[in-house]
Amino acid sequence: MNGRVITDRYELSALIGQGGMGQVWTAYDRRLDRRVAVKLLRPDHMAAATVAEEMRRRFVRECRVTAQVSHPGLVTVHDAGGDGDDLYLVMQYVEGADLSDHLAEHDPYPWPWAVAVAAQLCAVLAAVHAVPIVHRDLKPRNVMVRPDGSITVLDLGVASVLDTDTTRLTHTGSPIGSPAYMAPEQAMGGAVGPYTDLYALGVVLHELLSGNVPFAGSTALGVLHRHLYEAPPPVRSLRADVPEALEALVLRLLAKDPQHRPSGAQEVYEALAPLLPARSTGPAGPLDPTRPFTRPLAPWPERASAPAPAVPVPPPPTVPPSAGAPGQAGPASTGGASTGGVHGGGTGAGGMFAGAGATGGTPAGRPDVAAAVDEVKRLLGEGRITQAVDILGAILPAAAAAHGEHSHVVRVLRKQYATTLMDDGQYRRALPELRRLAADREAEAGPADPQTLQYRHDVAVCLEQLGQAAEALAEYRAILPYHESARRQPGADPSRAFGIRHRIGHLLLTMGDHSGAHQQLQNLLYDTERTYGPYHPLAGELRRALSHQQQIRGR
Repeated sequence: MNGRVITDRYELSALIGQGGMGQVWTAYDRRLDRRVAVKLLRPDHMAAATVAEEMRRRFVRECRVTAQVSHPGLVTVHDAGGDGDDLYLVMQYVEGADLSDHLAEHDPYPWPWAVAVAAQLCAVLAAVHAVPIVHRDLKPRNVMVRPDGSITVLDLGVASVLDTDTTRLTHTGSPIGSPAYMAPEQAMGGAVGPYTDLYALGVVLHELLSGNVPFAGSTALGVLHRHLYEAPPPVRSLRADVPEALEALVLRLLAKDPQHRPSGAQEVYEALAPLLPARSTGPAGPLDPTRPFTRPLAPWPERASAPAPAVPVPPPPTVPPSAGAPGQAGPASTGGASTGGVHGGGTGAGGMFAGAGATGGTPAGRPDVAAAVDEVKRLLGEGRITQAVDILGAILPAAAAAHGEHSHVVRVLRKQYATTLMDDGQYRRALPELRRLAADREAEAGPADPQTLQYRHDVAVCLEQLGQAAEALAEYRAILPYHESARRQPGADPSRAFGIRHRIGHLLLTMGDHSGAHQQLQNLLYDTERTYGPYHPLAGELRRALSHQQQIRGR
């Protein structure tokens, strides 16, 4: 594949990472004359053909969402798309060493270095969780230490495209990811959230301080079982020089119940801040993760004598000589965790504008809603969701002032705005709009109205994606009786009721109610097989999930 050109622009040069889900290459961007890293994924190798196309769509969506997050601790996404059978992601070429190699080269790892790494990771996680995005596969191989000591996190958002559901397992019944860093709720196939990344951060911090992950084993199931049932060894029992406050923080991060972990990355950062090294004017060597705190914004260490990386350079004239850079090349992780997030049931973007623009002209002082609707339809048709969201958000207040908050025009616009935000993964912004729509519709048509239930279902999806597991569970449980009543009617489609019961089961797993979750999923399996037969995809998925949970619990 060396020398392959992606979309007539990115010429692959050297393979720097490979796994069961893809490859990472150094490459040359012909158009902008720069070195980049290209990640290639093969959906047809990871999923059935029926799922591969959905994975492609989600891949572009997730890359678009993550590209909107701006933080110096995140690798920059330059481009994404498809080329033949491959999905490709073009990223910033990151100089330095991954954290796993950095740890191996500095054993024992100075505890102030571990604090500095964790503090920088907290800054990144706080930024991505605010979107919200959950990394789902935080581990040393997905973290780079750059020559100036700063930390860069890789693979943000890529893991979530490997499945079409927030808790989908592989065909073997096991969650995708790295067992050594996997939170109990993720190991059991439950819903994930920011709390899942905090657990992984605790594993990484434990490994930096002690030299080993807290739970290891000869098999993946054995490791997952230990995550679920064993207490982690206190790091001071392995290394006495670690401060007591740091040990206590690690144990909180590794709590089995997400509700017992810190409330967020910001709280973890505040706990780490007193342990950070003080600012100094003394020298700091290369790849020192305390450097951003002791010498903020200082120039990078001298690099003139550093050797160039061993990157094969294709013959001219297509590619000029490679520029030198020290250390190892960047994004080298090809693994991924399960769990993504799609909202199941909202109307697709672009399909709700009938009548929205019928305003009968634009009198003086009134916004041109029809023109805005036409522009949004055009943008959605071209896949330019971010611009469509901006236009809808801008036109809504003006339309409400001109036509009235409860007018048909405003309701249609608000519905489209909320749905488009969900399609774009902006659950935090979609949530208040959906709650408003649900309240208005319920006041008008009652709690059993199908549109009321749709809005409330989407509210639950947003809450789940935002990591508010208890609130999401309460919302799903509140609307389930209406859907259960509807599915018992002759000729009714039970898929929505079954989907809600599925989500409830996964949220119970997340909150540590394993017996309740098992009973929920077992009952759902019975009803699914009775309704659709034993070979329906949902029945197969439920059997695999139940078997996986039983294997972990029974070890």
